[in-house]
Amino acid sequence: MPRVKSGAAHHARKKKIMQAAKGARGGRSKLYKSAKETAERAMRYAYRDRRKKKSEFRALWITRINAAARGQGMTYSTFMAGLRRAGVDINRKVLADLAVHDLEAFARIAEMAKTSDRS
Repeated sequence: MPRVKSGAAHHARKKKIMQAAKGARGGRSKLYKSAKETAERAMRYAYRDRRKKKSEFRALWITRINAAARGQGMTYSTFMAGLRRAGVDINRKVLADLAVHDLEAFARIAEMAKTSDRS
């Protein structure tokens, strides 16, 4: 059986890894073994953090909504409970954006939450 050389495929794989590790410092971008470890670790972090990013943004939105709700004389939990009772279905991302950019609109929504909270 003849010997099969995989030079082209090996070169393509190596080139892909070296390209991925391009921004790394020192031998991590020049030496294949180090570059491979660096690129694999970077991919693991990227995969993990794409999921982590979602919870971090949710926490940021909740913080912003809480700050704006306290400005209206309510806590975050009473504000959200009031909205649920009033039947207002706005997600946290939009509420946080209103809290930062359009305080009058947020105040009107907070008023709806207050009136439903009293009943």
